[in-house]
Amino acid sequence: MNMKKKSINYLVEAGLIAAIYAAATYAAAAMGLAYSGVQFRISEALTVLAAFTPAAIPGLTIGCFLGNLTSPYGMIDVICGTAATLVAACFSRMLRKITIKGIPVLAAIPPIIANAIIVGLEVAWFLPEGFSWMGFGASALSVGLGEAAVCLILGIPLMAVLKKPSVEKVLFKNYNT
Repeated sequence: MNMKKKSINYLVEAGLIAAIYAAATYAAAAMGLAYSGVQFRISEALTVLAAFTPAAIPGLTIGCFLGNLTSPYGMIDVICGTAATLVAACFSRMLRKITIKGIPVLAAIPPIIANAIIVGLEVAWFLPEGFSWMGFGASALSVGLGEAAVCLILGIPLMAVLKKPSVEKVLFKNYNT
């Protein structure tokens, strides 16, 4: 495959991932699950895509940026949430070769940790009583548990489906994992 076509495919993959992530975040927001101390963003299940394609790193980052534009926390959530997603996607990509039964299950862990810490700090900053380490601990635990539920309960089965040879060959044929 020539370099130009590979670049176009990369941009298309990244764009599709960004669009799906943002749309899923808006759907979670409509149900009150996207922007609070208790977050259950279905879009976060997509963070495992970084283990399958490098295009997921910009795709997830841009999707999170777009998804957070309507956050009640404002620009701080756009910046912190997007940073958490970027960090998580990079580390998930780095863990792609560590597999259990062929599935890169450890790739689901960085989003849990990054969001618990970064978004936990952000949520604690906006607590009515002001920032405290106890408030941070509670916020990090709450955000981390929601992230764990989505990444582990939805993300790992998504990886299992994507790792099937017929699916992986069609979706990610342009990249070496």
